[in-house]
Amino acid sequence: MSDPTRTPPPRIISITNQKGGVGKTTTAINLGAALAEEGYNVLLVDLDPQGNASTGLGIAAEDRDYTTYDLILDETPIEKVIRQTSVEGLLIAPSTTDLSSADIEMMSIEKRSFLLHDALRQPAIDGYELDFVLIDCPPSLSLLTINAMVASDSVLIPLQSEFFALEGLSQLMRTVREVRQSANPDLRIEGVLLTMYDARNNLSQQVETDARQTLGALVYDTVVPRNVRLSEAPSYAMPVLSYDPTSKGALAYRALAQEVVEKIEHSAS
Repeated sequence: MSDPTRTPPPRIISITNQKGGVGKTTTAINLGAALAEEGYNVLLVDLDPQGNASTGLGIAAEDRDYTTYDLILDETPIEKVIRQTSVEGLLIAPSTTDLSSADIEMMSIEKRSFLLHDALRQPAIDGYELDFVLIDCPPSLSLLTINAMVASDSVLIPLQSEFFALEGLSQLMRTVREVRQSANPDLRIEGVLLTMYDARNNLSQQVETDARQTLGALVYDTVVPRNVRLSEAPSYAMPVLSYDPTSKGALAYRALAQEVVEKIEHSAS
């Protein structure tokens, strides 16, 4: 019997695309910041060995005493890993390059696909009263990415508004289907987000048309424009919502946060 006094579990969303440079980490940071701005408690799990989400939220490499590597492979208590960021309501489980060897090390573990799933369900997580957990996945369909999908309720896919953007999507969708069949039957596509969009560019418009025709309602109404402020913000170790709150990039991620929440509320009703 479930405990009625227990905090409801957070919505866990993997932000993933096996292609690099599509705005995955930018989306993880800024969607997290936008949800926190709306009053939600958010944990960003940096599952990318490059650690760009950690750097982009001001966690210096030398300050990452415990990381997602320790969380997954050493069963380190989650409260030792989680760090406060400069954004109120936004926490982070940081990563370092140590994570680059995780795939190999996990191969010898029997329940290797469930390591992150179990780590994010430690009883201590309830104390944070999280509404959302966002997982910034590595740019590959690796065992780390499989762990993220097994741990998640859904997958959010950033899609760059450029040629061949839709080509890699079929492989990603196939992986989601396989995870659904083998380990996480409830996994679904949260949505597809068009990023780096240039309204003056015919190619961007064509990619949007193709995406909406192919994927229909899965594609968010919100599109994230090419925006210099979005590119600059990580070098100042802050989300664009803090760096330039009125920029087009900040406005887009606020709109996305509202759309994400509305979609979840609609599906729950």
